[in-house]
Amino acid sequence: MLPAVLALVAYALAWPQGESALVRRALPVAWVAHGTALFAQLLGVGLPGDGIRFGFAPALSSTVWLVLAVHAIESRFVPVPTIRRLLAGLGGLAVLVGLLFPGEGAIHAVSPWAPLHWLMGFASYGLFGAAVLHAIWLDRAERAMRSRRVPAATGGSLPLLLLEQLTFRFVSAGFVVLSGAIVLGSWFMATWSWDHKTVFSVLGWAVFAGLLGGRRAFGWRGRRATRWLYVGSVLLLLSYVGSRFVFEVLLHRPAAVAGLAS
Repeated sequence: MLPAVLALVAYALAWPQGESALVRRALPVAWVAHGTALFAQLLGVGLPGDGIRFGFAPALSSTVWLVLAVHAIESRFVPVPTIRRLLAGLGGLAVLVGLLFPGEGAIHAVSPWAPLHWLMGFASYGLFGAAVLHAIWLDRAERAMRSRRVPAATGGSLPLLLLEQLTFRFVSAGFVVLSGAIVLGSWFMATWSWDHKTVFSVLGWAVFAGLLGGRRAFGWRGRRATRWLYVGSVLLLLSYVGSRFVFEVLLHRPAAVAGLAS
């Protein structure tokens, strides 16, 4: 609870406009506290039950935390847009949802490869989340260019072609990691079942494969490419976060997780 509250306070301090020292330093502090709270939540520290905890809120919180990590690393090398308020809002919302829905406890791996499968799944969420963030910037920059305005989202500091390259680098990296997660999941599972998580995951994978193939073969770019990215990301989000939300919040009953036994 303590690191989660600290993260919420720090995200709130990072929200206001301005470039004061307090506002600039609040987001890194929030990210560290968010990661600490997330790690404790996944291990079930201070929560009822024992063992690894899973749920839609921890998965969503992990995705947002990874997007912030990617942005922090990327900002060291390229002049990425200043989106502190957006990241602070997303981070605070993710921490708050995680506190309200901490996930299910007493869940244990049934395969030594299961933890790697989970980590790769979370990593793919983060990479595609970063790709979606860049795609939003790309769409805004293209609309601004068509209307002959300087894109406010990028401040004119990031060339359009570089922004497009960064978007598809994240898509390519996310596709590789997602492919590995699906292969590992099918490998250690005793029987392959076409449940909702599997169907949405495979559909999302197929959309991303089509996007990368279309870009290589036909040079897809602009809104056509970003629409494919948005559709694939929604399908991937539904594969785990959406299905777990339905079971945990709407149906109030546990759902099976690949590689887990409760």
